[in-house]
Amino acid sequence: MFLAEEAAKAASVIDPFDWFMLAFTVIIAIGFVRLVTARPRKNVFAIGFTAVSLGLFLFIDYIMIFKVWLA
Repeated sequence: MFLAEEAAKAASVIDPFDWFMLAFTVIIAIGFVRLVTARPRKNVFAIGFTAVSLGLFLFIDYIMIFKVWLA
């Protein structure tokens, strides 16, 4: 019983790596906005790659926040 409580408590602890994941998501979002709003020429490959990366990081952040932190 005690081990199960400790495991549940340890699983809900915010890891320092989680803050890095959130920071990387913000950096990728800033880069995506800058790529989309570029005036003279748009790099379509970079926009697509950044969109996929941003989608993946947002999905990971969703899992991290709602399934681990708030569980």
